[in-house]
Amino acid sequence: MAGRPARKTYSEKERAQKLAQIEKSIAGGATSKNAVGQAGISEQTYYQWKRAVAPSSDSGDLRDLVALEEENKRLKNLLADRLRKENAELKKKLGLA
Repeated sequence: MAGRPARKTYSEKERAQKLAQIEKSIAGGATSKNAVGQAGISEQTYYQWKRAVAPSSDSGDLRDLVALEEENKRLKNLLADRLRKENAELKKKLGLA
């Protein structure tokens, strides 16, 4: 194993750049194997990095989704209250209430 190159350690920034480069290549039509090879890392490394990055972004997306759902529920209730009041006022004006 004397011909094996020294193992390189990548910073978080370098990892993010490589992952972005690979994703861009794949979006451009390259196979994942070719895109990973062009980035100069192994497929195993790519999938390990991708898995390590995914949970943090997913949890942020989930928090955003939950916040949006709560806001949506609040707005729906507000609208329903306003429509009930408006409906009652119209019924009064028309003499139906």
